[in-house]
Amino acid sequence: MGFFSAGLGKTDNSQLSEIIKDGAFLVDVRTPAEFSAGSVREAVNIPLDKVQIQLSKFKDKKNIVVFCRSGNRSSQAKNILEQNGFQNVINGGTWENVHQLLNR
Repeated sequence: MGFFSAGLGKTDNSQLSEIIKDGAFLVDVRTPAEFSAGSVREAVNIPLDKVQIQLSKFKDKKNIVVFCRSGNRSSQAKNILEQNGFQNVINGGTWENVHQLLNR
């Protein structure tokens, strides 16, 4: 847990960039309408209100990066996943942040 920073539990961007480039499972937890208006390539859309019932999609993933519009819903998604036993979840914050890191 050493690379988590204060605030919304977001990871330092340089370490987050490495995790993303290492093939993390990228999950946009915004609504389908928000997702279709623009997101991160390679990301899947699992809206926050569906995370709990879609837990099987997260199994066996080395690292999971959740993100949204502001970092609030991704923080909630991270909490839901951790409450269900997932230890490898990172709050990437905004989708724009993850997009920039992926395209470095």
